This record gives sequence, C-alpha cells and structure tokens, in this order.
Amino acid sequence: MYSLKDLFKIGNGPSSSHTMGPLKAAEMYKQKHPEAKQFKVTLYGSLAATGKGHMTDVAITNALAPCETQIIWKPDVVLPFHPNGMTFEVSDGRSSSSPWTIFSIGGGALANEEMQVGDKAIYNKTTMKDILAYCETTGKTFWEYVFEVEGEEEITTYLLDVWHTMEEAINRGLDAEGLLPGGLGLQRKAPMYVVKSKGYHGSMKSRALIYAYALACSEENASGGKIVTAPTCGSCGVLPSVLFHMKISHQCSDAKIIRALATAGLIGNIVKFNASISGAEVGCQGEVGVACAMAAGAAAQLFGGSPQQIEYAAEMGLEHHLGLTCDPICGLVQIPCIERNAFAAARALDSCSFAMLSDGKHRISFDKVVRTMKQTGKDLPSLYKETSLGGLAINDGDN
Repeated sequence: MYSLKDLFKIGNGPSSSHTMGPLKAAEMYKQKHPEAKQFKVTLYGSLAATGKGHMTDVAITNALAPCETQIIWKPDVVLPFHPNGMTFEVSDGRSSSSPWTIFSIGGGALANEEMQVGDKAIYNKTTMKDILAYCETTGKTFWEYVFEVEGEEEITTYLLDVWHTMEEAINRGLDAEGLLPGGLGLQRKAPMYVVKSKGYHGSMKSRALIYAYALACSEENASGGKIVTAPTCGSCGVLPSVLFHMKISHQCSDAKIIRALATAGLIGNIVKFNASISGAEVGCQGEVGVACAMAAGAAAQLFGGSPQQIEYAAEMGLEHHLGLTCDPICGLVQIPCIERNAFAAARALDSCSFAMLSDGKHRISFDKVVRTMKQTGKDLPSLYKETSLGGLAINDGDN
C-alpha cells in the first residue's frame, strides 16, 4: 500500500477522479512536451459521460493553457483497464503524435498498464486481518502502525496540514450562501442547518450540527473549493464533519484528531489497495461507503475503542453501504452526492456507537466486506457507475 499522502490529497473539487486526476495527467503530459503548441485529448467511458458536469474539460484545458486543446468525447468507448480513460496527443491541427493513455483510478490517483503515478509502496501489511494481528502481537493500535511505517514527524506534519484544510473547508462552507454552480438551482444548506440547530437540544442538536458540517464541506467541493480527498472529492464531507464534531462537542485535541486521521487513512488505504475507491469502477459504495468506514473507525478510536471495536465500526460503515450506486444528476457532484455525505456522517457515528457497545466480536470481517464491495461493484451495470445513464440521473422529474 502507498503512503497516506497518496490517499489524502489536498486540491480543488468537484471530483478527484474527474477533475484532480485529469488535471494532474495534463500537467505531466505538458511537462513531457514543452515545445507543443496544440494538444488533442480523448476522454473515454465515465470521464466522457459525466466530464462536463465534473468540469473535466475545464481542468484539462486550464492545465494545458495557453496551448490550444481539442477535447474529444467518447462515452461509449470503455477501455479495459478502467472506465476513466484518457489519451493525450500532440497535435498540429491535421495529425497527432506521441499518444499517452492514462487512467484516473479514483482519489486523484493515476495508473495504466505499465505504471502507477504515486509514491512507492511502503506498507507490508495490506489487510485488516494482518494489521489486527500486528496490534495483538505488539499491543499497539492502528495509528501507531502508521507512524511506525511513515515516520511520526513526517506524517504528523502532513496530516496536520490535511486537518487544517478540512477545518477551513467546513468553516468556509458554514459562512457561504447562495446557489451552487452547475445549473441545478441548488441552494447551499449548511448555514441554515447551523441556525436551526440552535433551536434544538440533545441528540437532535448534535445531529443537526453533523449534517451542517458535512453539507458545508461537500458544498465547498461542489463549488470547486479547496478540500481533501477522504478518500475522494465526492465523499470529502464525511470524515471531516465527524472529526470536526468530535473536536467541538467532545473537546478532542488536534493531536488526537491527527491520530484518528491516521487510523482513518489506514482503513481507506486497505480498501483502495484491495478493491477500489472509484465511483466509476464500483459505484458510490467505494466513495461514500469507504468514507463512512473511515469516519466510523476514526470516531471509535476517539471514543477509546480497542482495535477490534475500531475494525467493527469500520466494517459496519462499509457493509451498510454495499450496492450504493453512483448516478449523479447532470453529472454534477451535487444530487444525491451532497446529502449522502451528511447521512454517511451520521451513519458513521451510529456505527461507532454500535461497536463501542459491543466487545468488538462479530461475524463478518472488514476484509470480507471489502472483497464483497469489489465484487458488487463489478456486478453493477455501468448505468450506475458514474455515467449518469441510469437511476436518479434519468429519473429526476417531479413525478
């Protein structure tokens, strides 16, 4: 598995796979061909199907500017390696040369048949079973394993930057008002939810604030604001909102939040390595479902959970999102994406509560749910994997 730096990426929304990945690929290709005056970029599969709603073309043309760039859309052509394929070429207007095909595999990461663009693999334990065995043998927990592998000072410094970026996104979202871009006429809701939370007490107040924090971060993402992939842009509101709530409502220090982030990152890394976090490959279960698992595990740690209870919380967070489709209306990361972040944040805390009331023993392992999620994703028709050709994307009328 790769470093958590490859999972938690800081950048601008609305999509890690459709915006951040293509932007990164375009920058790399331009560096290889500094003499080029024109480019041709062909987008395939999901990138072509929902690229306009995700601003894929805008990200690519901005990265290749001031050179002229021709974008070709081929939504009906799905390359074997991954649904998010793109081919870059140097063009003179009549012919093209130097083709490079690369795939945006989720979370802003790039790969093709020959290579993966990212840090070298550094984790020798790649399943929850092996990590739990490590915890049992050493007496340590998940975040200590992360610090051991990545170096405490280095990863702490990076995760502190990640946490501050998450906090800033929530705070900006709580202050912002007005319509979200894209044409759906969707108003920001986060500020209103904070105001309404003041009229409630107890669990209802807590729930309203959780919703508000998740909405704030997700609405910032939908507006192209600066966020953190956790594990993707489309699911970026779940983990930050839970951690923000724990800091505000339970007085958790930044040091404890950083350790919880390390735990959450390890959980997300296991899924990314053994299955997928790409909505175009496995549906929204790989985005919001994984985010819920990460947040549930992080919360369980902050509440003093054992490694077994943390694993159980993460397992439930993912298990109860199995089969979740990715069918965004108009290809925008807004409906149903934004509300899903809010509900998944609440479900993460429910999973945490359930696990903390138990002794951590349960029948279905996290690793088994990861394998099931991967197979479920393969079985889902492409209509429900970020193509906007089925589900809510084509049934969004008044009736």
